[in-house]
Amino acid sequence: MSLDNTNILEMHNISKAFPGVQALKDVSFQLKPGTVHALMGENGAGKSTLMKCLFGIYKKDDGEINLNGEIANFKSSRDALESGVSMIHQELNVVPDQSVMENIWLGREHTLRIGPFHLVNHKRMASETGKLMEQLEMEIEPRGRMGSISISHQQACEIAKAVSYNASVVVMDEPTSSLSEKEVNHLFKIIRRLRSQNVAVIYISHKMSEIFQIADEISVMRDGEMVATAPAKELDEDKLINLMVGRDMSQRFPTVEAIPGKVEMQVKNLTSADENSFKDVSFDLRRGEILGIGGLVGAQRTELVESIFGLRPVVEGSVTIEGNDIGIQTVKDAIASGMGLITEDRRGAGIFPLLNITENTSMPSLDRLTNKAGLIDHKTLLKQSREMNEKFKTKTPTMETPIKSLSGGNQQKVIVARWMMTLPEILIMDEPTRGIDVGAKYEIYCIMADLAKAGKSIIMVSSEMPELIGMSHRIMVLCAGRKTGILKGEERTQENIMRLAAMFGHDDFKEEDAS
Repeated sequence: MSLDNTNILEMHNISKAFPGVQALKDVSFQLKPGTVHALMGENGAGKSTLMKCLFGIYKKDDGEINLNGEIANFKSSRDALESGVSMIHQELNVVPDQSVMENIWLGREHTLRIGPFHLVNHKRMASETGKLMEQLEMEIEPRGRMGSISISHQQACEIAKAVSYNASVVVMDEPTSSLSEKEVNHLFKIIRRLRSQNVAVIYISHKMSEIFQIADEISVMRDGEMVATAPAKELDEDKLINLMVGRDMSQRFPTVEAIPGKVEMQVKNLTSADENSFKDVSFDLRRGEILGIGGLVGAQRTELVESIFGLRPVVEGSVTIEGNDIGIQTVKDAIASGMGLITEDRRGAGIFPLLNITENTSMPSLDRLTNKAGLIDHKTLLKQSREMNEKFKTKTPTMETPIKSLSGGNQQKVIVARWMMTLPEILIMDEPTRGIDVGAKYEIYCIMADLAKAGKSIIMVSSEMPELIGMSHRIMVLCAGRKTGILKGEERTQENIMRLAAMFGHDDFKEEDAS
């Protein structure tokens, strides 16, 4: 099978199966040099699996891969890298205790020969890393410890590492998941530079706005099959969503029928022990209400909700539930008070990747399911875990499947099931749909709407303004750790959210705006 001379890469009829799952079914994909080709689809559609077959991480069951006109059967990622294919993975692959430069040159360190010995040439590695950072306009210290820099800088280092291979094909799997808007714009600048150098980029993302900014072509996968490929200019968001989910998604958000009732929780004058974090934040949360929390990067939204849940210390203020000051000091106190927290970082702080669905679901409920002799009631644990995941329609071959094998949307459903199994009255959801495709997002929204209708109170932190507006009864906005306002009804517009998100420290900020 010969390669079309307009393509640098062709994947023909690729199939791949895992126990209980046909991940790829006869998938074909073509990539032109000097283009950005977006690969779209719901979680579990097969995008990452297809790229891992290309990169030598998975061995394909059937099909053929052609690179630069020759058959390519990479047995490892090293084979792929040596052939000019590099990949930025969705999950960060960093060694936190090593330096930035050691991470970038891992496995291909520059060496210095002294007599019979080959020693690592740290000076040259630092110099080469510095040149790379300068080329990419990144201000990251080469000798700094990887674990001491922010997640967004770690992501930037992974991008720099991929570029350092001088590859002709670069795969970027959700590269902006941890980046700010400014950093995303910088990444796009790097991608355009690669494109001008005739490098081909395969770009996987769930963020529609990104796709239409950067992509030349778009391919869509659904249920392990390739369903469409078209120039980006021939598609719009509605057409793309329809291709991804196979149904009309003109209604992005379900109707939230719940009518908020009496005040369930009051937060008064809460101030972080970290002087650079939030200060003097007050608000109330009503029964059956979804309260959105918005703001820009650095607004301290996550820090606030984690403090309410006992993960971070405070020096002032109170949290009361049904009029009782609960004095939360630890996570155990928060759970005992009827709260649950779905964390922002699902992979890093949400799931236990090596444990199965049952174990992930039941973890916070073990105390409740343990008898006086200290023995766990496994029969009840299994029953409740299964029932809760069935309720939220978690797609998994079995309850014994490791959670890391599930798509992001199904992992999130397991985490929701986990906290609902603790029988909470208040559920805090920090970026509940981050890294989740549009179809799974809608399912999470439906779960939230049903919980609110059942009288549960929800705090939702979100960076997506349409999500805040579409799902919240009220929206509290933070800026630089201060509450700048609460929006309700027709006040909940993107313009008003942005005005409040950028307000603090400006002359137009007044205390009454923060009421």
